Amino acid sequence: MSEPQHIHDMIGVGFGPSNLALAIALQERAQAGAPKLDALYLEAKPRFAWHPDMLLEGSDMQVSFIKDLVTLRNPASPYSFLSYLHTQGRLERFVNRKSFFPSRQEFNSYLVWAAAQLEDTCRYGQRVTGAEPVQDPGGSGEVLAVTAEDETGRQTRYLTRDLVLAIGGKPAIPDTFAALQDHPGVVHSSSYLSTVQPRLAAAGKPLKVAVIGSGQSGAEIFMDLANDPSRPQVDFIFRSHALKPSDDSPFVNEIFDASFTSHVYQQPADQRRALMAEYSNTNYAVVDGDLIDQVYGLFYEQEVASGSAYRLLRSTCVTAAAASGQQTQLTLQPAQGGETRSGAYDLVILATGYRRRLGETLLAGLEPHVHFESPDRNYRMRTCGTFRPRIFLQGYCEETHGLSDTLLSVLAVRVDEIAEALLTPQPAQLAAAE
Repeated sequence: MSEPQHIHDMIGVGFGPSNLALAIALQERAQAGAPKLDALYLEAKPRFAWHPDMLLEGSDMQVSFIKDLVTLRNPASPYSFLSYLHTQGRLERFVNRKSFFPSRQEFNSYLVWAAAQLEDTCRYGQRVTGAEPVQDPGGSGEVLAVTAEDETGRQTRYLTRDLVLAIGGKPAIPDTFAALQDHPGVVHSSSYLSTVQPRLAAAGKPLKVAVIGSGQSGAEIFMDLANDPSRPQVDFIFRSHALKPSDDSPFVNEIFDASFTSHVYQQPADQRRALMAEYSNTNYAVVDGDLIDQVYGLFYEQEVASGSAYRLLRSTCVTAAAASGQQTQLTLQPAQGGETRSGAYDLVILATGYRRRLGETLLAGLEPHVHFESPDRNYRMRTCGTFRPRIFLQGYCEETHGLSDTLLSVLAVRVDEIAEALLTPQPAQLAAAE
């Protein structure tokens, strides 16, 4: 692996919606007369893809199309969702739908369309494995050396003055299933379409499936399985007594306004935690009300028909899981305690969400130089000593910036703030918070 000599102004790790929106913001600023940054984005996937395994037929967005890559920052941007519809010749027909919520498949097509226009700024198939501070070969100070590898294992090093991390979360695997992550019968929802659908089609008989988790993904997958032509037997398992609706009422939705981010950031840590708890029913372990109606209706119609293909195992905990040949044996117990029971499943689908831990990312090697807690208001990590490179975070600041941080809601405004910071000369050191 040869040592690079060229130094980029900024490298973005990941090229999903967050860094795609940043690339657009920087481009539009340059077109308006701001300095043009030498920016490069490194993406592990071979092409642009946004949650490809959850693009279920009939699934819609849960946020307005106005919260696209650009509109809340620049309504006149040519990269808006409406501009996309116009180029596709569907604008009037979309208006006729009288809905703010496109299908997830259509919104993904919009993102692919936007990414294709900035393809020259991204290198796909480059999985970043680490970053470390090095001296600029030209002698101008400290920079970051970013190491990436392709699918063959060939490594490439890149140099950059600043870094923007936007790699999303990792599948959250419950401890009960930790030893079964490589078992073919245990699948996280993030791999649903590419893994489960082929298994159902090839089985030649109805499979027995468990869906674990009471959030939006769990409910969507349950309904998708219920509509599958292979007619699997499905147990829908979760700890709570009921599927709970997400609160998307107008006043509550104001917590996703960009201005609310500053309000959250200004609060002491205990107040931020209280706000998170108060409004967790907007995003965590909740389901869209229309989808709850569909799930309830399915069980009601099954009762009318005296069917038994689908079971709702609520107030139920999975206390143990073990491989049993190609199947998985689950031990189930009432959430309030009591006798256990067991069942064997051909497929267990974990709709258990994602985790975001900076210490588990490529930044782990920078621990002596950065603070993993308390980024500044502009999403910049606080650094130690004379560490010069700046590192910005997209999607890793929920504890300090609020529930909207991992969502699309503030995307366009957040990247504008990061772009402004990237283009503004900063002191070499941002002192750690006391």
